[in-house]
Amino acid sequence: MALTAEQQATLDAQNANQLALETYRVTAQEALEAKRAKIEAIRVAKEVLTENNRSKPVDSRELSSSDITNFAGELLAFINK
Repeated sequence: MALTAEQQATLDAQNANQLALETYRVTAQEALEAKRAKIEAIRVAKEVLTENNRSKPVDSRELSSSDITNFAGELLAFINK
């Protein structure tokens, strides 16, 4: 049994909506995963830099947020190669 033109148009519209929704879901999932990777890189960078600072004398220990974000960026660049 063949579909009428109206039924086919409705089916095509539903399929297009499903495809658009799936594309949006995948894009949102990828963005979320990228944020998780950045957060993990920042956590690792903070731990590494904090541990490295412990070996220095107390008066010469300096660790800024920019140090952590720069190192995290380097980690992400290395991972994404």
